[in-house]
Amino acid sequence: MKKHLFTALLLLAAAGFSEARETLPHESAAAETLRFTPATAPEIRFVGRAARSDDGALSFDWSGSYFSFRFEGTRCAMRAADSKRNYYNVFVDGKPHGKVTAEGPAKTIVLAEGLPHGVHTVLVQKRTEGEQGRTTLFAVGSDGPLLEAPQAPGRHIEFIGDSHTCGYGTEGKSPKEPFTPETENCDLAWGCIIARYFDADYTLIAHSGQGIVRNWGDEKEVSDCTMRERMMRTFDMEETPLWDFAQYRPDIVVIKLGSNDFSEGVAPSEEAFNASYAQALRQIRAAYGDVPVLCVAPAENTTVYGYLQTFLREQQDPALHCTVMTPGITDWGNDMGANFHPNHRGHRKLASAIIPYIATITGWEMPEKVVY
Repeated sequence: MKKHLFTALLLLAAAGFSEARETLPHESAAAETLRFTPATAPEIRFVGRAARSDDGALSFDWSGSYFSFRFEGTRCAMRAADSKRNYYNVFVDGKPHGKVTAEGPAKTIVLAEGLPHGVHTVLVQKRTEGEQGRTTLFAVGSDGPLLEAPQAPGRHIEFIGDSHTCGYGTEGKSPKEPFTPETENCDLAWGCIIARYFDADYTLIAHSGQGIVRNWGDEKEVSDCTMRERMMRTFDMEETPLWDFAQYRPDIVVIKLGSNDFSEGVAPSEEAFNASYAQALRQIRAAYGDVPVLCVAPAENTTVYGYLQTFLREQQDPALHCTVMTPGITDWGNDMGANFHPNHRGHRKLASAIIPYIATITGWEMPEKVVY
């Protein structure tokens, strides 16, 4: 099997990402020597949900959106703007290379420089979620020619979830540490870990604090907008435009929701919970047909698993599956990052609990040796 670009990343990612930088004013002449290619060019492979503009730009905000390209040279950059501030992981030739920031008006942001002259593969991944802003990628620049885009792995998993899927607080050093966007890194979270394990593309349709029927701390049993609505969108933070589901079709959809539904306040009834889940399932079926759907109950609430068992019996859908991250799979010390959310160690455990189910459902082999 061809190794996916991410295969070896997590072993190195635990060491953290150094800060890359944007082009400074006195470097503008050097930036102008780069050859820039519009973001929508075929040499640039984008994975995720994005709006395309007539001038060749891509706008996106979902956590985990990523693009990759190959070039011959020593230096590359991206031309991007952001409505707020977002952080990006940069990987060069399958290894973590740095972390860059997209913020404010369009600017040239150096992704890598001083590389050995030759052919390099670069992947740039949005590590922060939609609440942190929307990025517009205008172009990719390099000091040598862009080559044919990296090959797709041929598999695709879509994850629908909440803060755990976003990688909220994964780089935090203590569970008592407050959350900051700087410590959010989806690449260290369970969804990306699973995608790497199976050498698969992925999309993360996730938003912290969201449920399937009720969001964190909502006084109402049924929230006005949850992931059942957000999953239909092109942008996490905007109701329109709706996403064109013909753009890609995943091999499996994995839903992990329910933690926020049972946060403090009015807990949803089984009827309300399953009705909202049924709406989400109808939307998935309308979008992707009979793709397998795996519903994952969170470890901290066994009630959700009971609700989902009833839901499966009601639906009588042969492509609908259910499992649970059993209580006690992670501890509240070494496995926690910021604000009592799992760190990389904790997320590896969560991913390990789900991997066998995905392998059985899809028929994909489980590698004998793999780097998480």
